[in-house]
Parts: sequence; C-alpha cells; structure tokens
Amino acid sequence: MTEASEATRRTPGTPCWASLMVHGLGSTEEFYADLFGWEYEPGPEQLGPYVRAMLGGREVAGIGEMPPDRQLPVAWTTYLATDDADATAESVRSCGGTVAVGPLDAGVAGRVAICSDPLGAIFGLWQASAHLGTPLAGGPGTPVWHELVTQDTSTVGKFYEHVFGHEARAHAGTGDAGDDFDYLTLSLRGHPVAAVHGVGRSLPHDRGPHWMTYFEVEDTDAAAARVLRLGGGIVQPPREGLSGRLAVVTDPEGAVFTLVRGRG
Repeated sequence: MTEASEATRRTPGTPCWASLMVHGLGSTEEFYADLFGWEYEPGPEQLGPYVRAMLGGREVAGIGEMPPDRQLPVAWTTYLATDDADATAESVRSCGGTVAVGPLDAGVAGRVAICSDPLGAIFGLWQASAHLGTPLAGGPGTPVWHELVTQDTSTVGKFYEHVFGHEARAHAGTGDAGDDFDYLTLSLRGHPVAAVHGVGRSLPHDRGPHWMTYFEVEDTDAAAARVLRLGGGIVQPPREGLSGRLAVVTDPEGAVFTLVRGRG
C-alpha cells in the first residue's frame, strides 16, 4: 500500500480497525477462516506473531498472539482513527481516560496507542501511514459496526464527544423489557459511525465496559450454529435488533463478538 492520502485517510474518530490478541494463533486462525472465509498474511514483525485477515485481497482485521507469560483477557479491540496519535492520547488523559500503551510506531504501517475511557472500556488509536485499516465497504465476514457497552451513556458519551468530536444523539424508544433505552449514536459530519449502549446493572460482571465488534453475515442463525460447531459459544441467541438480526457469540478462547445480518 502507499502512504495514506487526505482522500483516503479516515475521518478522525471513525472506527477503522479491529484486532484480537489470543493465546493460540493457529487455532484461532482456523476458527475465523471456517466462520468467515478469512485468509491470512503476516503483519508487522515488531508486533510479535501477528497476521492480517484478508477477504478478496483486502484487509479486514488483525489477530496476534500474546507472549506465553501474559494472561490477559482475550477480547476484540476497536481502533479509532486519528491524524495525530500523540495529541489524541494527550486528550484522552486530559478528559479522564488512560493511555496504557504508546503511542508507538508500528513500522511503516502507522502509529498506535491502546487506551481506556473513564469507565474502563479499552480501545485503540490508529494513525494511518501505509496501513489504512478495514475497507469502508462492508460485506459478509467484515466488521460493519462498533458499539460501546457500558453502565450508562451520560459521562462516557461526553468523553468521546470531547476527545474525538463525535456528535452524540439519544435514541428515542424503549428496550425489550420496557425500561428506558439508554442509547447514543455517535456521528461525524452527520454520518453515524458508532454507538454507546448504557445497560446499567445488566453489564456482565466478568467483562465490565467494553467495545463490541459487529461482523456481517449472510444468515445470522446459520452463522451462530456454525460458531457452536467450531467450538465457540452463544452469549445471546439470534434475535431482531436495531441493526438487523443479530447474535452475540464467543470464539473458542472466549472473545465476544456480534454476528449481524443487515437490513438492506
């Protein structure tokens, strides 16, 4: 790839990449290859064992292997685009968040940092150079939506507005149980790019606030059944949601993600 131009560089604050760190890279590659049809190419050497998942010759996500002595939670991480990782990292700190790693160079691909918001949800910053991130066009097997699941939207919504310039708009309506539906859509230049879902006491105690990656599939029910056959698990069975028919599932190492069939 060539250096990112102003025409192709993502608008700062847009989710641009999803990456997963696991204990067993080979078995995880097999799971997602069987589920989504991914193929793989080597990633930056300085990241350790790391591959880029490919569909039709285009990069869609990254998977890396943790060092044997690291016992960190296995989870998908959403990366938000920035034109200046150092300045954005400083803004994260000044707005009550934490910068855990970086910013640091990922070879010629770009500059990266791992952060958390004031309630503890982990996300990445990505300043593109040679590597632009996931293609803008979706399709089966690609990440098509990112949603922050947290206690409530009030405080943390303002954090993302201040750091990334998101315009937050509350969703009018009620949840499945008839309670007030605490949901914000985050937009940039009038275009929705992500969301914040406040679930209160329904937040899983073993996970805490987290960013959820949605992967498009042709048939949610069939894909969820395939997850089970491949050794994964079902957290929430297929149902109708705001973005289409969806199911929350886990891979064999426990990484949680959402399958979604779009409405269109």
